Amino acid sequence: IQGCTSDAGKSTLVAALCRLLHRQGYSVAPFKPQNMALSAAVSVDGGEIGRAQATQALACGLEPHSDMNPVLLKPTSDRKAQVIIRGKSIGHLDALDYHHYKTTAKTAVLEAWQSLTNQYDICLVEGAGSPAEINLRDNDIANMGFAEAVDIPVILIADIDRGGVFAHIIGTLACLSESEQARIKGFVINRFRGDIALLQSGLDWLEAKTGKPVLGVLPYLMDLKLDEEDAVRRPTHADAARLKIRILRLPHISNHSDFTPLLNDPRLDVDYLSIEATAVDADVLIIPGSKAVMSDLAQLNEHDWRNKLLRHLRYGGKLLAICGGFQMLGRQLLDPKRIEGDRPTMAGFSVFDFATRWQKDKILAQRTGKLWNGEPISGYEMHQGISSGNGLTQRPFATFDDGSTDGAISEDGKIIGTYLHGLFDHPDAYRALLGWMGLSDTTYQAIEHKTQQLAELDRLADMLEQHVDMEKIKAMLVR
Repeated sequence: IQGCTSDAGKSTLVAALCRLLHRQGYSVAPFKPQNMALSAAVSVDGGEIGRAQATQALACGLEPHSDMNPVLLKPTSDRKAQVIIRGKSIGHLDALDYHHYKTTAKTAVLEAWQSLTNQYDICLVEGAGSPAEINLRDNDIANMGFAEAVDIPVILIADIDRGGVFAHIIGTLACLSESEQARIKGFVINRFRGDIALLQSGLDWLEAKTGKPVLGVLPYLMDLKLDEEDAVRRPTHADAARLKIRILRLPHISNHSDFTPLLNDPRLDVDYLSIEATAVDADVLIIPGSKAVMSDLAQLNEHDWRNKLLRHLRYGGKLLAICGGFQMLGRQLLDPKRIEGDRPTMAGFSVFDFATRWQKDKILAQRTGKLWNGEPISGYEMHQGISSGNGLTQRPFATFDDGSTDGAISEDGKIIGTYLHGLFDHPDAYRALLGWMGLSDTTYQAIEHKTQQLAELDRLADMLEQHVDMEKIKAMLVR
């Protein structure tokens, strides 16, 4: 599945196809050769993959595996990214160095592909960006370069909501070689609103012009609650919200899918807050994870955020900090080997008494345990900085099943810091955390995040079954 543009709907279409084929009894797995995203998930084999592939694995009834996304790029600046190969970081490369590294990355991609195709009847591949990016054609492992290497057919998806959908499709074809054009077996048009009869003449023209079928026109699905990967999800607001939550929009915010349960809760007023904001007008402020902690902290310092945080707390607000945001709350950040960036050391906000030191190996772990109040919690850790100090032993946020502890709670109970991602996914933990925030509502039934995601995937599959010619798609499947 390749797209005319980024965000054309590739991830969603692959997830929907995965779910529908899985429901029909097929053995199916997702695959994305190369992904660029700051939101990631920890795989069952202890690796790191894109969030979309974890959602697609869920659609297939599988635990996510690093082979499903063998190359993950996590940008740390406009020109540099951490490179994850089959779940493990090999370090940071700039754009030009990575371009030269692609021949090595391609080997990892093909090995992962072989591993999956040996296990499953069907592998559904998601491209990256657009195959029309001719400046990236050399050593391409994400789109047509991969499709040609393993000899698989391609479906091209285009987003009609952007406008110019026929130009997108025709223009994309014009940028491809003859063999690549022949590899495209049909089109899917995404996010259509209105009467399909008004679109039919355009569909007929497109099929006559290209000699390729339109496999389906997908309607615009309102309020789809799947985890976002490449963009921060638009906030939702309740008319009579009882709790006001603001999430600090860090320049390198990561794993914003942590906040999906909050965004889905009709009792909450949830929005993102610019670092340029002059004050925090909220009951609770959340500092999220970051892929470039020191860089983001430097920008927060430029906008006097230590004093803004202290003022927020003085006026009765509460503060929750996750992963990179938690590291910022310590006394000091130490990176003598320049693993994260160019700064060897930096002072933190000194809210808690601990220091964080960056190490070569990243911590990637699934966790289960109990919160400070005894409620169960589950989530995952994904960080390269290791924190230590007295502030982590006095009042831990959670105690895991192996006896280790996580995070901290301030003496006055107003501040929580944790390394756990996905901390709102467990219904019991969700209720406990919202109770700490100030919302105690025993009548509201929190839904487990996994259960809600499966319901949304089934909704997608139902839509696909109605609007796409699955018989033509099944005829393309290569065993």
